[in-house]
Amino acid sequence: MAERPDIDLTRPSAARVYDYYLGGAHNFAVDREMARQAIEMWPEVPLIMQANRAFLRRAVEFCVERGVRQFLDLGSGIPTVGNVHEVARRADPGAQVVYVDNDPIAVTYSRTILEDDKQTAVVQEDLRRPAHVLAAPDVRRLLDFDRPVAVMMVAVLHFVPDDDGPADIVAAYRDAVPPGSYLVVSHATQDGQETRADSHQDLYRKRTATPMTMRSKDQVRDLFAGYEVVEPGVVHLPLWRPASPDDVADHPERFAGLAAVGRKV
Repeated sequence: MAERPDIDLTRPSAARVYDYYLGGAHNFAVDREMARQAIEMWPEVPLIMQANRAFLRRAVEFCVERGVRQFLDLGSGIPTVGNVHEVARRADPGAQVVYVDNDPIAVTYSRTILEDDKQTAVVQEDLRRPAHVLAAPDVRRLLDFDRPVAVMMVAVLHFVPDDDGPADIVAAYRDAVPPGSYLVVSHATQDGQETRADSHQDLYRKRTATPMTMRSKDQVRDLFAGYEVVEPGVVHLPLWRPASPDDVADHPERFAGLAAVGRKV
C-alpha cells in the first residue's frame, strides 16, 4: 500500500488491522506491527477473523434467501474479497449495498475499489450518529426504507463503549427499517477467554483510537430488543448455521466472538 502524506502512520487503525488479518493489502507497517503483537498474545486471532468473515458470508446468504436485497453495512472497513456486495450478488445481481465507515482511509480505498459499481455506495460517517447516517444522500438514493433492509453490524459494536449507548444506537436503526428487516451482529466476547481478553482489550486501548469493549452473551442478546432472534440464537462464530458439521471447530469458545441474526417483527 503506498503511503500518503495525509495519513497518520503513528497509530494503527482497527479497519486496516482487520484487513491485514484477512490477507488484504490495504494496511501499513504500524497496522501489521499491532497485528503481530495481538497474535503473540492470542495465536488464534487470524482464525477468529476468518471465522467472522465466514459468518458474514453465511448471514448475507441467509438474508438473501429470505428476500432481502438491500444491505446497510455499518463499520464496514475495507470491502476486501468476500464482502457483502459480492456475496449478495451471487444470489441476486440486483442487490444494493451501502458501506459506512468513519475511518477516512477505509472510505478512500473503498471508494477506489467500488468507483465503477453503481449499486454500491461508500459513506464516511460514524455509526454512532444514526440520524446522520440515515440522512446521507447515498443512503437515501440506494436504499428504499419501505422494503426490508439488512443492517449489518459485523465486528463493530465492540468498538462502541458503554457510555455511547450501543443498545440505543441499534434501536435507532431498528426504528428506521420496516418489519421483515434483519439485524446481523458479530461481537467480541470475553466469555471463556477472560485472561487473554483482558490483554487484547488493553492492546487496543493503548494503541488505537478505538478501544475494544468485549461483551457477554446476555449483553449481546440485549442488543436485539424488537427483533426475533433466529435459530440458533446468540452463539460462538463457528456455531451460527455452519455450512457443514465439519466447519465446527473443537472448543468453539476459543473463537472469542458471538454471532446472531434477528428479524424485525
